[in-house]
Amino acid sequence: MTGLVIRRLAVGMFVLWGAVTLMFALLRMAPGDPATLMLGPDATSAEVDALRTELGLDRGVFAQYLTYLGQIARLDFGDSYRFNLPAMDVVLDRLQATVELTVTATVIAAVAGLTLGMLAGYRPNGRLDRTVSGLTILLQGMPTFWVGIMLVLLFSATLHLLPSSSVGTPQHMIMPAVTLSLPFTAIVARIARTSVVDSMQEPYVQTAYSKGLSRFQVLTGHVLRNSLTPVVTIIGLQMGALLGGAVIVENVFAWPGLGSLIVESVANRDYSVVQAAVLLIAAVVVVLNLLADLSYSLLDPRIRTGGNR
Repeated sequence: MTGLVIRRLAVGMFVLWGAVTLMFALLRMAPGDPATLMLGPDATSAEVDALRTELGLDRGVFAQYLTYLGQIARLDFGDSYRFNLPAMDVVLDRLQATVELTVTATVIAAVAGLTLGMLAGYRPNGRLDRTVSGLTILLQGMPTFWVGIMLVLLFSATLHLLPSSSVGTPQHMIMPAVTLSLPFTAIVARIARTSVVDSMQEPYVQTAYSKGLSRFQVLTGHVLRNSLTPVVTIIGLQMGALLGGAVIVENVFAWPGLGSLIVESVANRDYSVVQAAVLLIAAVVVVLNLLADLSYSLLDPRIRTGGNR
């Protein structure tokens, strides 16, 4: 177990470095000058040059990169010129809204996906199985932004049942969470269906039936637990993906989370905020993947995560 944690942490550090480096390069290659954006079109060249020097933008890209890596090592992510606050403080202030949206979408996807996968896998190639398979293909094929817009048009503009944007009440959460969860639900359902089909062919299922257990007891007490390992894996991976993928959903519903913050900061060349947000998302992904790996031995005692037998 200790060896697994050390290996995963080493890989995680490499992932964090790669995410920071890639974002640093992409931001510097994007057109536009932060100093010009901050001062406006009426600023003189001397004022722009002075601000570029103050921000360190007059130095070479490699020098800026080394400086930024040194700042990260000291947990100093710089200041946001737009908000006049430390960049990480700005990111953490928006993090709660994104976490609430992501967790809600994950719960919806896990419950709905597991239910659909179990129903489909219990009788493979049956009518219900074919229906669920078609539904999952449909859910994965629908663009997230289109689903969000359709939900706003139906439930807000036409039926006036749900608010179309912002936060504040549970009703504000429904449409963004459902929109974000639909592709995730399809993935969980397909993984769960395959895992249930495999588990139903194991000898312990026939043993459970021979003991007089009902179909429901066999499915929930035996098959479900042994089918959870791949499902937990995909949930751990997709939760990290949801944090990054929430950008579109948050902008459709004007959700004040990390996604909308990143889009605003990229448009305004607020480098410090973008880099702090990307680093935080990457760190969350690394932690979620580690937790998914460690959960294997709890769900399936046959797995020895440390490599011991």
